[in-house]
Amino acid sequence: MSKKSYILVTGGAGYIGSHTVVELIRQGRTPIIVDDFRNADRKIIAGIESIVGTKVIVHEIDACNQAEMELIFQQYPFDGIIHFAAYKAVAESVAEPIKYYSNNINSLLVCLTLAEKYAVKHFLFSSSCTVYGDPKDSVIVDEKTPMQTANSPYGTTKQMCEQILSDVVRSSAHLKVLKLRYFNPVGADESGKIGELPNGEPSNLLPYVTQTALGILEQLTVYGNDYNTPDGTCIRDYIHVTDLASAHVKGLEWCETQSAKTDEIINIGAGNGTSVLEIIHTFENISGKRLNWKYGERRVGDVEQIYADVQKARRQLQWSATRTMEDAVRDAWNWEQKWRNETTGN
Repeated sequence: MSKKSYILVTGGAGYIGSHTVVELIRQGRTPIIVDDFRNADRKIIAGIESIVGTKVIVHEIDACNQAEMELIFQQYPFDGIIHFAAYKAVAESVAEPIKYYSNNINSLLVCLTLAEKYAVKHFLFSSSCTVYGDPKDSVIVDEKTPMQTANSPYGTTKQMCEQILSDVVRSSAHLKVLKLRYFNPVGADESGKIGELPNGEPSNLLPYVTQTALGILEQLTVYGNDYNTPDGTCIRDYIHVTDLASAHVKGLEWCETQSAKTDEIINIGAGNGTSVLEIIHTFENISGKRLNWKYGERRVGDVEQIYADVQKARRQLQWSATRTMEDAVRDAWNWEQKWRNETTGN
């Protein structure tokens, strides 16, 4: 690129954000991370820098703080925005809906207000398969699958944010929006230097598995064994986080090829389903460890099974997932062990 391509990455120290920052740098972009580290660890920045071999630019700001965010827009001529900053735990959103509506919607409104003011043309939004709710006609969903009522306030915030983006595109002469509806990110960078790092007890399956294997958590609970699936446990489309990160770079490149204002939705997933039990067995095979787990009651907000039709991503973004569930489990386990060794000094 002939000039620096500055890309604002809100939540860029988080799980998906940090991996996307790595991919942006590898593609010659200059990501500007905005993160207040409420759901991230500052050590992740050192991990990013170790992978890419250069310093990264970080501003410790709450993305809901418009005054502080505007200073960032004044400092950098952004070519695009990738908006990750949001709370994302389904169960927590059921317990604390106001927290989710306030943060997830306000952070988007701030970014859009400033994108309009400073004429930033390209906007990638971190959406989710939760917008589909519990699919009625097929467990394989494409972008035209009708949205159902979301199973959680988290899912509802994603639906609302998508609607806000569509309304803004209709009113704007220049904005090009790509909503990436992705499924269940898993794994870690193959270097083991960055990965998923939950605050407190994990809400996602794979870090719960790896922490149980190390004895950090006593026991894994599988929520429900009476679903209408082959082994009775929920089925999800799990996508390696590095594949997901590369989809954002491809998405940004696609936005830049659009000649008129754009409002596009694309599913990002592996395109196949894996059950909770299958992940447990895969982990035990790869790690050689037996997990301490039990069945529990179904969890409020959980969808029985869902996975992505990914043809549109292949066609429009020239993107598809290349890593397997085995890759994801191996990388997550590698990351967990390295992180715990560094943290404890063992």
